[in-house]
Amino acid sequence: MTIIDKDPVSAPAALSKDRGPSVNWRVFISASVIIIAFSLWAMLMPTNAENTMTTVTGWVAQNLGWFYVLTVTVVIGFVLWVALSKVGSVRMGPDHSRPQYKLFTWVAQLFAAGVGIDMLFYSVTGPITQYIHPPEGSGQTAAAAQDAVVWTMFHYGVAGWSMYALLGMAMGYFAYRYGMPLSIRSALYPLLGKRVRGGVGDAIDVVTLVGTVFGVATAMGIGVVLLDVGFSIIFGLPSGLALQIALVVVAVVLTIASCTSGVDKGIRWIAELNIWVAAALLLYILVTGQTSFLLNALVENIGRFAVTLPGRTLETFAYVPGGSTWMAGWTLFFWAFWLAWGPFVGLFLARISRGRTLREFVIAAITAPVLCDFLVVSIFGNSAMHQVLSGNMKFAELAIDSPERGWYALLGMFPGASFLIGLGTLSGMLFYLTSANSGAMMMSNFSSTIKDPSQDGAKWLRIFWAVLTAMLTIAMLVAGGVTTMEHATLVFALPVTIIAWLVMASFAKALRTERAQRMGRELRRQAKGMHGGSGPERTWRQRLTGIRSYPSKEDLAQFLDHTVKPALAELAEEFTKQGHQATLDVAPNEITGISSYALVVAIPDHRDFLYRVEAVEAPVPSFGGRTFHEMEVYYRAEVFDQTGSEGYDLMGLARQQVIDDVLVRYEGHLSFLSYVGREPA
Repeated sequence: MTIIDKDPVSAPAALSKDRGPSVNWRVFISASVIIIAFSLWAMLMPTNAENTMTTVTGWVAQNLGWFYVLTVTVVIGFVLWVALSKVGSVRMGPDHSRPQYKLFTWVAQLFAAGVGIDMLFYSVTGPITQYIHPPEGSGQTAAAAQDAVVWTMFHYGVAGWSMYALLGMAMGYFAYRYGMPLSIRSALYPLLGKRVRGGVGDAIDVVTLVGTVFGVATAMGIGVVLLDVGFSIIFGLPSGLALQIALVVVAVVLTIASCTSGVDKGIRWIAELNIWVAAALLLYILVTGQTSFLLNALVENIGRFAVTLPGRTLETFAYVPGGSTWMAGWTLFFWAFWLAWGPFVGLFLARISRGRTLREFVIAAITAPVLCDFLVVSIFGNSAMHQVLSGNMKFAELAIDSPERGWYALLGMFPGASFLIGLGTLSGMLFYLTSANSGAMMMSNFSSTIKDPSQDGAKWLRIFWAVLTAMLTIAMLVAGGVTTMEHATLVFALPVTIIAWLVMASFAKALRTERAQRMGRELRRQAKGMHGGSGPERTWRQRLTGIRSYPSKEDLAQFLDHTVKPALAELAEEFTKQGHQATLDVAPNEITGISSYALVVAIPDHRDFLYRVEAVEAPVPSFGGRTFHEMEVYYRAEVFDQTGSEGYDLMGLARQQVIDDVLVRYEGHLSFLSYVGREPA
């Protein structure tokens, strides 16, 4: 029998002697070799790489476009089902856990991590292209104008954030509620069993890691192409590949300095600053531009988006000549882009969302950041559309042929152009750095074995992935710029679509287990409600004594020390004698000042058994009892399992009754594991 002084909630992870992060060398080397090989190919044979990627992309769009569209549609439906169903109240963590970050900070990090500088890049060229060259029908018509901005809003709308929500809530649920590592492979445990710990799990991590690197590299590439123009205008530097490479190098240095400071410092600070700078940029354009037109257009765009969303989501343009070409360049690229970003953004969002309910997580992810996206796309897009509708076709041609120059050309049309261009470049830099920072951190996590969800990969590993991503970015810039990046993203995101389907199947199975467990708990409480609670049987004298007894902190501490601790220690010793791995964990409680006691029995390849007794403060009822007027609270000895409080009080029981209650819970836990079929696959 072992007594450990630590946090009992993370007991399953603590059963390993080494709790620190370690490099998963198979994942690290495999992913690195793939990325380095592609980078060298693109830099040494750029023409061959560009032609090959174009051919492969054309085949994928022609033959598998429907699969991308169907995947995204099902993902949207799945996350909405989770949010609106009864399991939406389940927390990413024990039932008593609460969020770590305040709402504004949390939403700021959601938005800044999930949206890159690419949104600024496409906010002008997207609407103008759809107006001049719509996917169907004639261009430069009233119908094309109505849909121009809406198409870009659609591409930056609910679909992408639903993918983030799916992977984020699945990883967060298994990490914080089951005590498993914060990774994609953990989310697949109910489906694949112990195979996720071996080669299958490593293959999953390699796929997600490679897709993530290509997604982040694409965003970085688009970002430096845009920032290249801004720095050229502000500082008079010659625009071109040399400046773009220099910007990548500078950005890597800043990324290394920021990402090594962790989520609570560098990334958090940049995320919040990013929100304020972007808000200032939008407000300036709104006030100094065509205010009434922009507001009217924003309302109409949102309405049209909502009304046409179902049809657009399943649209493949199967009956439109050249429809697959348009889909490859727009919708499929964005879907692939979201899929490629899904694992790393989902991991980052899970990392900052411990204690949130699934409903809260999903609703926030598909509303707050999406509305921010709509503001950016609509204000920039409609400002550009106003110029084109007024007859400025030269600007329209520039925005289509050179999107980065078109974006800055738009900023140059406003009063105080120099200030606005500087503010826009700063906003772009913050978008860029936030994505690069969070990307480097999450890549280090994907290539590590981390048992404690609150920890991250080694700092040197973050630096390595930041440098390797920069290398891939430069390679794709050399091989053809933005177009090659789009093609690479579309191809390398394909395996991630399969993982998305597996995660949905696995998470649905876990939620069925959650419902079964909750139903069993509720039935147990109802069955015992007639005799005063859902806990163990009491004698009539104990029941009478406890009805109007309100123990003080000292009373409860004495009960835990003299009754509960010896009972759990005796059980832990007996479990150990019978060949089980049992620990008695003691953890201080900063709120009550009374230590909690937890019996943990390890069950290989299953959820461990946890019986924890925690001091919980409760208000004294107004109708009095055996108390004094100055006593406003009393203390309960509540029982907790892995998912939260069982809702009953042990205070007043004898040692043998506590032992009996533990054994009843243990037998119920074994029956539960058998019922849900969580045997090793």
